[in-house]
Amino acid sequence: MPVPLLPRPRGARTATALLTGALLLIAAQSAPAGADSPTTQAAASAAPSAVQVNQLGYLPNGPKRATVVSASATALPWRLRDAAGRTAASGSTTVRGADAASGQSAHLVDFSSYQGAGTGYTLTVDGRTSHPFDIRANLYDGLRTDAMSFFYQQRSGIPIEASLAGPAYARPAGHLGVAPNRGDTAVPCVSGVCDYTRDVRGGWYDAGDQGKYVVNGGLAVWQLVNSFERAKRTGHAAALGDSTLRVPERGNGMPDVLDEGRWELEFLMRMQIPEGKPRAGMAFHKVHDAAWTGLPTRPEQDAEPRELHAPSTAATLNLAAAAAQCARVYAPYDAAFAARCLDSARRAWAAAQANPNVLAPSSDSTGGGAYDDSEVGDEFYWAAAELYATTEEARYRDAVTSSPYHTASDVFTPHGFSWQDTAPLGRLVLATVPNRLPATDLARVRASVISAADGQLSTMAGQGYGVPLPADGYVWGSNGQVANNATVMAIAHELTKQRRYRTGALETLDYLLGRNALGQSYVTGYGEHAAQNQHHRFWAHQYDASLPNPPAGSIAGGANAGLQDPVAQEKLPGCAPAACYVDDIGSYSTNEVAINWNAPLAWLAAFAAERG
Repeated sequence: MPVPLLPRPRGARTATALLTGALLLIAAQSAPAGADSPTTQAAASAAPSAVQVNQLGYLPNGPKRATVVSASATALPWRLRDAAGRTAASGSTTVRGADAASGQSAHLVDFSSYQGAGTGYTLTVDGRTSHPFDIRANLYDGLRTDAMSFFYQQRSGIPIEASLAGPAYARPAGHLGVAPNRGDTAVPCVSGVCDYTRDVRGGWYDAGDQGKYVVNGGLAVWQLVNSFERAKRTGHAAALGDSTLRVPERGNGMPDVLDEGRWELEFLMRMQIPEGKPRAGMAFHKVHDAAWTGLPTRPEQDAEPRELHAPSTAATLNLAAAAAQCARVYAPYDAAFAARCLDSARRAWAAAQANPNVLAPSSDSTGGGAYDDSEVGDEFYWAAAELYATTEEARYRDAVTSSPYHTASDVFTPHGFSWQDTAPLGRLVLATVPNRLPATDLARVRASVISAADGQLSTMAGQGYGVPLPADGYVWGSNGQVANNATVMAIAHELTKQRRYRTGALETLDYLLGRNALGQSYVTGYGEHAAQNQHHRFWAHQYDASLPNPPAGSIAGGANAGLQDPVAQEKLPGCAPAACYVDDIGSYSTNEVAINWNAPLAWLAAFAAERG
C-alpha cells in the first residue's frame, strides 16, 4: 500500500514508510527468466532524450512548453516539425540554468503561439529531437475515460468483465468467500477490537495490495464525486454522464462517475459500526489480510484470513465527509441513497465528536498499511464543511467557523493535500458550493484558494520542468501531490476565470506525461516512454508473463527521494530528487498504483478534456 511522507508545518505527522513484511517479500523475490530486466529499465530511465515534452501532446488552445537539458549559457534555436517533417514553428530557447530538483541545467521552449493541430509533431533543439506528440482538441478524452476505468478494475466483490476491461483484465470477483478466499462477507475483528463479524464486501482495492482503507477511500471517492460536481457547476457534466464510462451500471440513468463512486460509498458505509455496538457510528479504520500476500496474487486466489482493524476518528470523519457530499450530489439521481448517505454522515459526525482522539497506531502494519494520523482537527474541519454545505445547519456552520483551520493562513501547503492533510478539502468545498457564510468570510476562503494557486504558479515558474512541487516534495506518492496541486489551480480558474490558472493545471499534465527529468510518462499507455511495470498483485506481467501489465490510465506513485524499497535502493543511489524513480514492479515506493493518486489524475483529465 502507498504511504506518502509529507512535511508538516504545524508539527510532524509520522506515516509508516517501511512496511517490513513487504520489504522482506520483495527483497526475496526476483524476476523470472525472460522477464523485463530491471537493470535495463533503470538504465533506460536514467538516459532520457534531452528534449522533454508531454508525450501525449498539447491542446491547440493550451500552453505548449518543453524542457531542454543543456549546459549552454546562451539561447539555442528550436524547430517544431509536423509529421511530414515540415517546419511548423521556430524560435529560441530561454535559458533557465540549474534546476535543483532534477540536478540538470535546463532551457525552456515555449511554442504556445502555434495554433495548428495534427499528429506526429516533434521538437528539435541543437540537433536533438523529442518524442513525437499530437496537438488536438480531443487530446485528453481517452485519458479521462481510462483514468476513471482504473477504479472499476480495482473493484472488490464483483467480476471484472472482459467486455468492459478487455480480455487480459477480466477476472472473477475477489473476496466474496469463494475458496480459497476467506472473503469480506463476514469479517472478524483483530483480537480485542470486537466480538462480531461485519459484511464489508465491495469497495476498491486500495493499491497494489488488496487491502481497503477508509481514510484513503474517503479521499479518493470524494475526488471522483467532486469531479462531477465541479463539471456540473461549470456546464460540462454531460462528459461524465450516463454511458460515458466502461462500468456495468451504464445505461441506468445515473452519471457513470457517480455509479463508480457509489461502489466505494456503499463499502464505506458498511465499515460503520452498527447501533447497539460499542462506539456505534464510528468507522473501522481498514480491512485487509492478516499477513502480506506475495506477488503475484489475483484477488480471488488470496487465501489469507481477512481482519477488521480498530475504528479511528480519522476514518469516521472521512466517512462523514464523503457521505455528506454524497447526500448533496446524488440527491437529483437517487433520493433514497442520498438520504442513506446523510444519515450515515450525521451518525459518523456524532460518533467522532464523542470519540475525538481515537488514533490509528503506526505499528499496525502487518498485512496492510497503517495509515496512521496523529492530528485529526483537519478531518473535523473537512467533515464539518461538507455537512454544512449539504444541510446549511447552524451546528455544522459553528463547527466550521470555530475550527482553527478555518482561519489558518497555511492550510494549503506547497506539498499538496493528501489523506493525512485534508483541511484544504474543506476550503475547496466552502469556496465552491453555495452556502450562507458571511460575505467577508466567503471572500477570505476563496482568496485563500486563489493565493494557494498563485503560490503553485510561482513554484512552477522557478523550475526547469514547471512542476507545482518544491524540490523537497519528492516523497512517496509525489505524483498524487502534483496532481492535487493542479486541482487547486483548476478551482482557482473556476473562481476567477483567469487563464493563468488553467495554464498551470494543464502544464502539470505535461510533467506527468513525460516533460520531466527522466523523459518518463508516469501513466501507462500514454507516451512512447510510459510506465508499464507498476507494483500490483494482478497486473504483474514482469513477474508472470501470463498476467497483464497495468491497464492504460494507471499512474505510478512517482519520484521518491526516500528510496524506501530494496529495488530503488539498489538502482537509484545518489539520484536527484526528481529522478528517483524506476519502472520496476519491485519498487513499490516509486512505482505502485493507488486510488488516491489515480483520483486526482482522473479529476485533472476530466478538466483538461473540457471544450469551451
